[in-house]
Amino acid sequence: MATSATAASLRPRSPDDGEPELAQSRAELDSLLDTSPLAANATRAVVMTMGALHAGHTELIRTARARADQLIVTIFVNPLQFGPREDLSRYPRTLDADLRLCGREGVDIVFAPPIVHETPPLVRVSAGPLGEILEGASRPGHFDGVLTIVATLLHLTRPHLAFFGKKDAQQLVLVRRMVHDLAFPTEIVAVPTVRAPDGLALSSRNAYLTTHQRGSVLALPRALAVGVSVADEGADVVLAAASEVLAAEPGVRADYLRLASPDDLAPVRIGQALLLVAARVGTTRLIDNIELTLPGEDG
Repeated sequence: MATSATAASLRPRSPDDGEPELAQSRAELDSLLDTSPLAANATRAVVMTMGALHAGHTELIRTARARADQLIVTIFVNPLQFGPREDLSRYPRTLDADLRLCGREGVDIVFAPPIVHETPPLVRVSAGPLGEILEGASRPGHFDGVLTIVATLLHLTRPHLAFFGKKDAQQLVLVRRMVHDLAFPTEIVAVPTVRAPDGLALSSRNAYLTTHQRGSVLALPRALAVGVSVADEGADVVLAAASEVLAAEPGVRADYLRLASPDDLAPVRIGQALLLVAARVGTTRLIDNIELTLPGEDG
């Protein structure tokens, strides 16, 4: 592990250590990383967020903390991934509370720059065909923006491990593919979705929901649960049963409900699959997914 010269900087932080080091520019981050060098066999991890941290982020951070000698959390509301009519201006920004949470969870460094690129980048990462389906069909260019900022943050934070939640299934597939195709020296680690007691997947956008809308949006996890319950009857039954649940809730406007491969999001009818859903409740758009197994041809 760490040599005597770096042992103090690499000792996992505890709540008694207070808030983590805060970097708000590339230069400040470089300085922190250069003055806390990793030993040859030590591990640095990153958790990338847009802030407004909740229990889902906490699970990501705890999972990363357990595997890393040095842990960085990035907090940046990425303008490149928001469309012209999306919620960039009202996206919650809670840096002080986020820093306190990171301190409680033993994060070493928080990188929270007001901007990442001095000017809008002319050269961007293209998500390609995988970025044009599902979420990409409703949000053109969204994943180009996601991958461009993820690539930038991977370069700046220099991690061995990067942790992403399974709730954003398409993002996870695309980030893994980018890291593979562009030869980033980083392992992408998937962390299970964290849910509220009523089954709703945790999301910063849940804060937009009224009490009535919160009740309506529970149709999403109900639809997924029903799909899993009939998975042994085949793909058509899964989609029909889940669709019926969504259609029965007047406050929900479904965008898509699909069965797709966990590896490349291709349509799938047998074997391991993701049941993916996206819907609007009021002006809030939410996504969710669940893993299931579909029977084979003889099932």
